[in-house]
Amino acid sequence: MYKIMVVEDDKNIGQLVVDKLNDWGFDAVISNNFDSIFDEFVKVNPHLLLLDINLPKFNGYYWCEKIRKISKVPIIFISSRSTNMDIIMAVNLGGDDFVIKPFSMEVLIAKINAILRRTYSYTESIMDVIQYNDVVLNLKDNTFIYSDKSIEFTKNEFKIIYTLMKNHGQIITREQLMKELWDDESFIDDNTLTVNINRLRKKLNEAGLLNFIETKKNQGYIIS
Repeated sequence: MYKIMVVEDDKNIGQLVVDKLNDWGFDAVISNNFDSIFDEFVKVNPHLLLLDINLPKFNGYYWCEKIRKISKVPIIFISSRSTNMDIIMAVNLGGDDFVIKPFSMEVLIAKINAILRRTYSYTESIMDVIQYNDVVLNLKDNTFIYSDKSIEFTKNEFKIIYTLMKNHGQIITREQLMKELWDDESFIDDNTLTVNINRLRKKLNEAGLLNFIETKKNQGYIIS
């Protein structure tokens, strides 16, 4: 079942769209927290996003641009704004289609089905991220994003942060990390892991993530 996230500030329209989509066999959810659309998007992990342009605080263009930094999930703009410039901006920022209000639900569903067929004919999902608080780890292109800034890691540094974030709240031993990095810890100098951890921490500190990785004496490391 395809999951569709609806972002619409008109509650009546939003609920109508959600109800109709659910009737058609989709798993539709509506976002009412317009301060954290990005966080909800990552949490919901939808197959498709329906996004209004006129929203409180930040408009749909802002959220589309932010989401496109981590995901290629299809985005359909729904808006009463219908100038050529509006449509051009929507497309240039990563929108896949544009539906003008008032619209027919049958037409909207036809567009949704067409985009879903094109997008998921060869793959199950095109978004693969791990989020912890304000940190997003994009597994598609191995990027680490914090406060809209992307931090570059080496291959080993990324594997370390991935392992710790995937298991946040749990202590990961040095042996577990070495096995994750090199498959067989017996072939690795323990100092090599220390070097990678120190470099990783330095990059995190420079980005403002102080003490993001904690050391548990004689046990290992944890992101708590």
